[in-house]
Amino acid sequence: MMQLSNDTQCNKHSLLNVMNRFIAAANNMDETIMVPSLLRDVPLEDQDSQASVSHNNNEPSFPSKQRDMYEHYLLLKSIKNDMEWGLLKREMGGSFLEMAVKHEELQVDGGAAEEGADLEGQFHYHLHGLFAVLSKLTVQADDLTNRYKREIGGGSLLR
Repeated sequence: MMQLSNDTQCNKHSLLNVMNRFIAAANNMDETIMVPSLLRDVPLEDQDSQASVSHNNNEPSFPSKQRDMYEHYLLLKSIKNDMEWGLLKREMGGSFLEMAVKHEELQVDGGAAEEGADLEGQFHYHLHGLFAVLSKLTVQADDLTNRYKREIGGGSLLR
């Protein structure tokens, strides 16, 4: 019985849980935003305050490349689709899996096999990054949804 409660607690912090929270937030965003075109030319809110929050966490801040809420909506939706359906063909040709296999073959052929020796370290590094990115994307999807609700309710987005 004690093991079951520990598993439940660990599950709450699992990668699958973080992924599910992001996908749920993105689905909620998608269901709430009935007319995405209303987001065009609406600037993202509080970009400066988001940058200051990043500095408070001792994490580097990266300026947003999205010019408006519509592009941000499309980005979040695209990331969700990639997570649910996998990465499709990319510019470099072939699937993500094919590109990864080619990269591994180049490393082995190129004599860089010693880089793969610390696979556990690489895994934890990327896992930590994935957790951080998914958490931020979940917050952004929730913020975009809430702002849409607030602005549509007040009619601010309507022209």
